[in-house]
Amino acid sequence: MSNCGPDFAHELSHHPGLVAGVDEAGRGPLAGPVVAAAVILRVEDCPDGLNDSKQLSAAKRGVLEGQIKRRALCWGIGVASVEEIDAINILWATMLAMTRAVEALTHDCAHVLVDGNFNPNGRCPQWRWASTAVVEGDAKCLSIAAASILAKEARDRMMIAAAAEHPHYGWETNKGYGSARHLAALREHGPTPLHRRSFAPVAQLSLL
Repeated sequence: MSNCGPDFAHELSHHPGLVAGVDEAGRGPLAGPVVAAAVILRVEDCPDGLNDSKQLSAAKRGVLEGQIKRRALCWGIGVASVEEIDAINILWATMLAMTRAVEALTHDCAHVLVDGNFNPNGRCPQWRWASTAVVEGDAKCLSIAAASILAKEARDRMMIAAAAEHPHYGWETNKGYGSARHLAALREHGPTPLHRRSFAPVAQLSLL
């Protein structure tokens, strides 16, 4: 395995037992849910080219998403809604989505590797599985890289679908992040039910 990308070193160090990788997408946007994915890869049948989803083109992510879903031992998606984000804050909502993703796996795991970038304190969700937060885990651990791809692809599809219902905000391209078009549309049209009222750029526009 190349030293320039993620490998199985972290996963293998936590054997015996199955190891899941977990990552999220959508902490920073002004609109839409936060989405997490959990993946247990087969060491002997891992797709080539897995990496941090942000380092991959949309076309490459789409190809890898299909390969991960076909070849992984199992995978799961977890979502925390805008209402949950506003009620418990984005950090705890992210942990909730991660918990739901692991709970959605069809095989139980002995250890969970969590991408540590979402939490500067390196804390993992409060769950029943032993777990380790790995800073920049999506660039170091193949399981977390796979989870980052599934989470981003799942959330992107949600935001593209939402853009059809709320066409002013450009979600088909900005995916809910605070782009110039998105902020201009917020000022003109106000927030939708998918906007995060607890996020300052939404609240400070005095639109509520």
